Amino acid sequence: MTLPASLADRLNRVRDEIALAADAVGRDASDLTLIVVTKFHPAALVTSLYDLGVRNVGENRHQEAETKARECAELPDLRWHFIGQLQSNKARAVRTYADVLHSVDRASLVDALAGGDPSTRKHVRLDCFVQMNLTTDGGRGGATDESDVLDLADRIAGEPSLNLMGIMAVAPLEEAPDVAFARVHQASVRLRQSHPEAAFISMGMSHDFREAIRHGATHLRIGTAITGSRPLPG
Repeated sequence: MTLPASLADRLNRVRDEIALAADAVGRDASDLTLIVVTKFHPAALVTSLYDLGVRNVGENRHQEAETKARECAELPDLRWHFIGQLQSNKARAVRTYADVLHSVDRASLVDALAGGDPSTRKHVRLDCFVQMNLTTDGGRGGATDESDVLDLADRIAGEPSLNLMGIMAVAPLEEAPDVAFARVHQASVRLRQSHPEAAFISMGMSHDFREAIRHGATHLRIGTAITGSRPLPG
């Protein structure tokens, strides 16, 4: 009988697979940031991951992220990545605990993030990714073409309290990840012509991080491959 894999086993397996995928394309795995997505899991899981050496965790719902960040406040060097769509009226609250925001998808959100009382912010400058929408569904959020990516990037770069990191994207179900991520890489190359500092690409999840690495991903957002199935609602 095969015993279920432990959290440590799953984390180590993913780390090994990241290293193999990076090596296959001549990249150094140490240049990649693994963000473990802990949505729907309790703060205790974040603590367990921290004990295993994880220092970057991701959440996509403000209320849950805010609560966990507060419960894990005593863990030094733990970085919180907000990766979900964000309502403008929650932007200032997210700035109180987030280290990185991966889902800047519209100009009004940039304005909201830049507003408010600076003394309440966790960071003087918040690291931000422009979200690129790889679908034809405008409701998914994000810039829909390279021109929109550049416009939104210009907006972020123009705000002294925001730091432009690069592009974030999610591969659509109806398109092969290799094809989708190649488009993101192309947009990143163009973005860096105007903003050389925006050299990072946030893409790749549990099912497609290998393809993402092939196309230049620097930040991988991996959940269930590490955390296991989401808890059932109580």
